[in-house]
Amino acid sequence: MRGKVEICGVDTAKLQVLKNDEMMDLLRRSQAGDNAAREQLICGNLRLVLSVIQRFVNRCPNVDDLFQVGCIGLMKAIDNFDVNQCVRFSTYGVPMIVGEIRRYLRDNSSVRVSRSMRDTAYKVLQAREKLVAREQREPTVEQIARFLDIPREDVVLAMDAVVDPISLYEPIYSEGGDSMCVMDQVSDGGCSDENWIDQIVLKEAVNRLGLREQRILAMRFYQGMTQMEVSARIGISQAQVSRLEKSAIARIKEALQAPGA
Repeated sequence: MRGKVEICGVDTAKLQVLKNDEMMDLLRRSQAGDNAAREQLICGNLRLVLSVIQRFVNRCPNVDDLFQVGCIGLMKAIDNFDVNQCVRFSTYGVPMIVGEIRRYLRDNSSVRVSRSMRDTAYKVLQAREKLVAREQREPTVEQIARFLDIPREDVVLAMDAVVDPISLYEPIYSEGGDSMCVMDQVSDGGCSDENWIDQIVLKEAVNRLGLREQRILAMRFYQGMTQMEVSARIGISQAQVSRLEKSAIARIKEALQAPGA
């Protein structure tokens, strides 16, 4: 975060820190319509925003955007804080800032996830934080599921749903100028050597069939015709079409299963 020196043009070294009495006085004045007090409150709580956005810097490439969204959450907290409650402003403000940032990340995610799935994911994240604080270690999926009283599968699906996607061209290893990307470790089952060989064998097996058998297979599996429609087109009975079709398929299977195929 640029050494916490400057974010969005704000020099963090020069940010003021308000005492609790000053905070309460400014809150009362701000809610009474004093814009200068409101401005002073915003400037006096920017450190609070900066401390919150540190949790989310890995989920957004632009820290400035997070900072601005966090400031929106701060302003909402200032406008809605109840000065008559015996609660410190930071206790109320932090959840407001966090909620605003999470809403921004959710709405601007490159992968759209259902609201129910997102809600479950955030409950899982909150449960994880509570379990880590209580147990002083990373909880298992089963522990989180028991804590929330939901199926283990729901925990796994929810966590997978909110994981940020990465580019296939994301470098994962580099040495001597040669980089390995994610796509280098992803196999394509449709382009393997075995599939190419199977396609060649299949083509040869079909070419060995008689012209009538090839025509029947083409009409049945490429044109989607029924056996009755094929029989009417070729001029033979439906039973003959069925027998020729089965015979052709059996010969193709035999060719594919032959040693060396």
